[in-house]
Amino acid sequence: MKTTIIGTGYVGLVTGACLAELGNDVFCLDIDPHKIEILNTGGVTIYEPGLKDLIDRNRAAGRLQFSTQIETSVTHGDIQFIAVDTPADEAGSADLHYVLTSARNIGRYMQDFKVIVNKSTVPVGTAERVAAVVAKELSQREVEHSFSVVSNPEFLKEGAAVDDFMHPDRIVIGSEDDEAGEYAREQMRRLYKPLNQNYERTMYMNIRSAEFTKYAANAMLATRISFMNELANLAEQVGVDIEAVRRGVGSDPRIGYGFLYAGAGYGGSCFPKDIQALMCTAEEYKRPLKILEAVEAVNEAQKSVLVNKITARLGPNLNGRTVAVWGLAFKPNTDDMREAPSRRLIIALLRRGAMVRAYDPVAMQEAQRVFALDLRNELQVQARLSFVSTQAEAVSGADALAIMTEWKAFKSPDFSALKRALKVPLVFDGRNLYEPNEMAEFGIEYYAIGRASVLTNVSSSDSRRV
Repeated sequence: MKTTIIGTGYVGLVTGACLAELGNDVFCLDIDPHKIEILNTGGVTIYEPGLKDLIDRNRAAGRLQFSTQIETSVTHGDIQFIAVDTPADEAGSADLHYVLTSARNIGRYMQDFKVIVNKSTVPVGTAERVAAVVAKELSQREVEHSFSVVSNPEFLKEGAAVDDFMHPDRIVIGSEDDEAGEYAREQMRRLYKPLNQNYERTMYMNIRSAEFTKYAANAMLATRISFMNELANLAEQVGVDIEAVRRGVGSDPRIGYGFLYAGAGYGGSCFPKDIQALMCTAEEYKRPLKILEAVEAVNEAQKSVLVNKITARLGPNLNGRTVAVWGLAFKPNTDDMREAPSRRLIIALLRRGAMVRAYDPVAMQEAQRVFALDLRNELQVQARLSFVSTQAEAVSGADALAIMTEWKAFKSPDFSALKRALKVPLVFDGRNLYEPNEMAEFGIEYYAIGRASVLTNVSSSDSRRV
């Protein structure tokens, strides 16, 4: 099938490459010529495991092309996916400027029936706004082409997006209950047929319900994270190991283990933005979501927990101290730095006078760009931040190590070598990667989230639990 993907960001690029892999003729549009040049010359603009191979293979087969030509993109696809950014505006609502601009372009150039698919995460009622924009453009052209708007929210986890697309838990389709809507549902059914071979994964519903489903899913996951983080902070005070609690609670099949890990707070492009957008919708309808207000407040506070642990141990003035940081991306298997907890930690340490040496297996280039913007008005502060090429280089001679992303490479280090490399054998773990007693055996003073710390001298002969 001929499909057009508008936007080559995270969702658009993965969707386009995967649809091409399924045998479709895919045209990916972006207004950024630099992005398109990179994609047309064998590069990839985001890091996602398996994505580059997918793009290379389908470009070579002629099933995947990238362009800035808007009119050609509209002509190409019988199905037009809108997969552009919906950043938060100043009030926290989703900014639909790019979505509505995409709709306007479709209406301006379409010559026959189009199925217009909202793939971007958008508030309830957006499909109606998209339809109105397209209809207005057609009216101004004095043509009577028909179309149907569909909501098809994405449920892709960064770091596993290709697998999520190819083996989805569910495919949500929201459409109108009329003749055009029925035709659109049939087109979407054909498009996703290869993903429904073993069993039917597609759920059909009305458009507003589909739009709401995406926000509800992310709100639920964010709630689980903040709930466990709040329990973790209490656990430390009452002598409870939150990891033992997680296993005990997660074993209940009604609850499960997913998204119950205590840590330094959630980040990324979805949860923070989507929670704010859903709360803005609630305010618009005068139905405040008090639980989500608490979820957001807990997460904001959680991003400072590791800073507080470091300053409680080393003092508020960190002049002359060097802190190594392992992990910059908001989660492993991505280079995404949006709302990453590492940003809050590193900036706080720098402003307290510390030198920071940072390492991430994938996100180094993006991190340098982000911190240059974050600290553009604080050049003296920025000068104390360095990015190093290995995790060993980061810890060499440092006064402490802070772990912010649970990359596999960090999960089983040589603890004896780590202790020797650090000036002070002191580790602050924002992802609970290690066992406190094991760290004590290596003579490493270890602070995690929601776990009793074990203080130890260098010989570990005088360990005591606090």
